[in-house]
Amino acid sequence: MNVEGGEVAELRQRLAEAEETLRAIREGEVDAFVVDGAGKAQVFHLDSGDSFRAFMEAMDLGAVALDAERRPVYANAALETLLGCSADALQRDGLFPALGPAAPKVQALLDSAASGKLSAPIGLVVGGRARHVVVTAAPLQLAFAEGFALTFTDITDRVEAAAAEESERIGRAVMASANEAVLVCDETGRITHASPAVSRIQEVSPVGRAFEEAFPLVFAPGAATMGAEDLVAIAASGSSVRGIEASMAVEGHTLELLINAAPLHGSGGKVHGCIFTLVDLTERKALEKRQALLMGELNHRMKNMLALVIAISSRTLATARDLPDFRVRFTQRISALSVTQNLLAEKSWTGLTVEELIRNELAPYVAPQGPRVTLTGLAEQVTRDTAVSLGLVLHELITNAVKYGALSNEAGRVAVTGQRQPDGSFAITWQEEGGPPVKPPRHHGFGQSVIARGLGQASGSARVEFRPEGVLCRMTLAGTSLA
Repeated sequence: MNVEGGEVAELRQRLAEAEETLRAIREGEVDAFVVDGAGKAQVFHLDSGDSFRAFMEAMDLGAVALDAERRPVYANAALETLLGCSADALQRDGLFPALGPAAPKVQALLDSAASGKLSAPIGLVVGGRARHVVVTAAPLQLAFAEGFALTFTDITDRVEAAAAEESERIGRAVMASANEAVLVCDETGRITHASPAVSRIQEVSPVGRAFEEAFPLVFAPGAATMGAEDLVAIAASGSSVRGIEASMAVEGHTLELLINAAPLHGSGGKVHGCIFTLVDLTERKALEKRQALLMGELNHRMKNMLALVIAISSRTLATARDLPDFRVRFTQRISALSVTQNLLAEKSWTGLTVEELIRNELAPYVAPQGPRVTLTGLAEQVTRDTAVSLGLVLHELITNAVKYGALSNEAGRVAVTGQRQPDGSFAITWQEEGGPPVKPPRHHGFGQSVIARGLGQASGSARVEFRPEGVLCRMTLAGTSLA
């Protein structure tokens, strides 16, 4: 029992000495102290004008000396500022509560630094702002025991500068690869960056100019903004604008643009300017107008076509002997109409010649290139409407020839010739011969009406003569009917 009592007394004595040493260091009563550095001990002398406090306060880095129990012996003002914690709080609560989530990492660093100096990066949040810090731990020989020296190097500015540089590099790479024109403006609306695609809108670089000066936009009716400067103001205030249509005059022609504007946020969420994307809609707008025109034209033609089908149906029904006769005649006439439509579609609704019309109408009955049909001077191109009307007229002439005329036997022949007239019109002559003797029809049927009126007064005229030796039809296409 006496031995154990002696050991307790010795420990209490050593504790009292340690506490006295700490007090002497804090109050500047120590003349010198020794730091065991890499390979050798370093002695720091503190004369009467200085102290351990003065030495640590002279350091730019945050620094703290810890005893063996990792309690702060002294922390300098730089560390207090870095951690946002007073010296009294550090003395009262210790270092690690002030480190927050980074405390375990610093504890582990101290565990590993017992045999030598080590460093590790940590993250701190001070006053709501993230700080990047490198902590260095090293053993420290105090006058009364061993402890640790910790230094905290704030590298936040360096990290943020590197991040900003990398962000700038990535931003430039994104802008360089963007198909749309991308512009970056500062808080005043002056353009600081422009992607290569901007050159497709204007050849002169807009960098350094005010956005509204470089891009004098005219907004579509009903747009929420009145000028380019309004877009800058909206984006600079932190709001985004999307899908605004505007036009801009460039070198004698007008560009149609789709504009998006958004704020440019920097660190801490502060708006540092704005970003614009400009999409050239000129070709698309032209295509939309053309499509609208084509749709209107298609609608017009569909109405005309339906009216023509109704007319064919009504007139065929009026002259048909019975329902089977109606079905045959009506089907043939609609098929003839379909043949012309297919030809026009194959030619993209342009460039159809009279000869092509005749050959396609003849094809179901006789070889157009055979000895029984002669086609001369018929390479004249006609308009779409004229092609439809002329196709119906030719169908009636051909079916009449097949049923009653020159193509109803083995000896008959048909000659079709065309010739441009001095007044710009085009004359077509249909001449049959060698068929059965022709007698004028007793009744004026639908086929004759189609031939007589099918071309219309504006497109031309047609006249049929029922000569005994063969049918003769003279057609004239007005100059406006020719393509």
